[in-house]
Amino acid sequence: MDYNTSREKLKLPEYGRNVQNMVNQMLEIEDRDERTRTAFAIIDVMGNMFPHLRDVNEFKQKLWDHITIMSDFKLDIDAPYPLPDKEFLEVKVAKVPYRDEHIKIRHYGKLVEEMIQAAIDMDDMEQRKYLSFLVANQMKRSFLKWNKDVVTDAKIYEDLSLLSNGILAYTEEDFGLIEVKAVVPTIKKKKNPNKNR
Repeated sequence: MDYNTSREKLKLPEYGRNVQNMVNQMLEIEDRDERTRTAFAIIDVMGNMFPHLRDVNEFKQKLWDHITIMSDFKLDIDAPYPLPDKEFLEVKVAKVPYRDEHIKIRHYGKLVEEMIQAAIDMDDMEQRKYLSFLVANQMKRSFLKWNKDVVTDAKIYEDLSLLSNGILAYTEEDFGLIEVKAVVPTIKKKKNPNKNR
């Protein structure tokens, strides 16, 4: 028995073993013109596997790139597109650096901390109070988005004071916050038509 596990590993499994066998057979053809004609025929077969993309120009170039990969970069033909180099595929992508910033209260996020700092830096007390009002309302929205508990306004004022190191210490007498129902929409239950039967 000939099992797939004992066969050569497919370079691009989405095309299947038959296409890989055709590419391997093409590489054994000695005449360059015949090898080129065979490559075009294999490209047509590969394109037929994805008929909705067959006529897209970028897709045709991708097919030529794929046949080059399947030939282990040994393809020596007159191709309509420049064929990729093996080094191009082996280039390692640099890792995305993650930010190591410490966020005091994570469900408020870094942006809220930056807005609090902007409010602290304001000289005009009326503008500082108004920005604090906007920030506190955003904090309430963020709290309700990430926590299932209903938050009290006192908790928001307490957290605002904590995040500003006591500089933005406000209470309900200074300004009120938005209502919970304005943040969390209530879901109306549909009436059951079979209930009164």
